[in-house]
Amino acid sequence: MKKIITITLLFIGLISFAQPQRNGQMRDKIKAQKVAFITEKLELTTDEAEKFWPIYNAFEESTYRIKREFFIPIRKQMRKNADISDAQANSFLDEVIKGENQIHRAKQKLLIDLKTAIPARKIIKLKGVEDEFNRELLQKLRDYRAKRKKN
Repeated sequence: MKKIITITLLFIGLISFAQPQRNGQMRDKIKAQKVAFITEKLELTTDEAEKFWPIYNAFEESTYRIKREFFIPIRKQMRKNADISDAQANSFLDEVIKGENQIHRAKQKLLIDLKTAIPARKIIKLKGVEDEFNRELLQKLRDYRAKRKKN
């Protein structure tokens, strides 16, 4: 459970690392890179891409909404006051569980919907491709931060 919370909070942190005025631009740039990366790595045909991207984009939007609704408020509260009561912590954990359950249902829906758009072997490959993209994105972030520290 700790691992899931840590990963979730890390992901949320990455989403919000850009400054507010640049947040939309950064998200759009990352999104464009992700679209190109996934399309290339999955070797999507034009027909497959036309069916795949609306389904995948709906999933991404759904999970983003869930994270905003369940996880970001918890993170904000923890920043304000790290010393919380057990009752508050239990309330936060209940919200995390609700959010994780909704994300799980969204992932299930994604897989079911993708079966109508692309072959099963590409659906299976998708998770590895997403992980590869995220690793590369994290490395770029580390490189950027290291470069900024030197200057």
